[in-house]
Amino acid sequence: MRRPLAVIFSFISIAPAFAVTPVDTSSQLIVSVRDQKLMLVQNGGKVATYPVSTSMFGLGDAWGRMTTPLGYLAVEKKIGDNAPTGAVFHNRRFTGEVLQPNAPGRDPVTTRIIWLRGLEAQNAHAFQRCIYIHGTPQEKTIGRPASYGCIRMKSSDVAALYDRVPIGALVQITPEHLPKLAKAPRSQPINTFVTASAKPQIQDQTISTPTSGATLSVEQMRMRGALAAQRQKAKLELDKRL
Repeated sequence: MRRPLAVIFSFISIAPAFAVTPVDTSSQLIVSVRDQKLMLVQNGGKVATYPVSTSMFGLGDAWGRMTTPLGYLAVEKKIGDNAPTGAVFHNRRFTGEVLQPNAPGRDPVTTRIIWLRGLEAQNAHAFQRCIYIHGTPQEKTIGRPASYGCIRMKSSDVAALYDRVPIGALVQITPEHLPKLAKAPRSQPINTFVTASAKPQIQDQTISTPTSGATLSVEQMRMRGALAAQRQKAKLELDKRL
């Protein structure tokens, strides 16, 4: 089940120690452990779905267990700009080696690294545990639990996803099936990360509304914009039925 945006922001507000990068809810990744798939959602619509592999050791966030954490996380860092497909990374540095899919006897991190941080108590260790979305040469294992805690993807898929997802994008890892969402409108560019209802990014943490003079935080503004977009979408669906 997907929780309302208001609930997501409540997690962020009670855990300021993790709020290093502002969360961008216009771009979301939903990882289904049951389906072993990842869905890219932008501006409320499905952009793409990719097969993945979660941990072969199960679910959780305990130290040393090599499990995949559940809940809401965010993209904290992206590593691998312009690296070749199949590039091998060690300690998040490109070694210069490039592997082809299903290269025998090798299981390193390849192509791109999308480094996640937890937003909830149940995944608070994710960043320190180095939970990534990354490529793997072991593409024959994609589609079933086979990782050591990270979210594995085919190298070509993670390269495409990397270019589409901004720093701060919201990530949900769920044991349930992926939600059924309509495709994102073609008229909206894939790389547009700010919705029409979202306010431009500003340096100050608060801004006064011209009508009421009330002071709102940037996070409150984002939340209101997202909720307004949801209401508008529901109204349009109702109009179509009528």
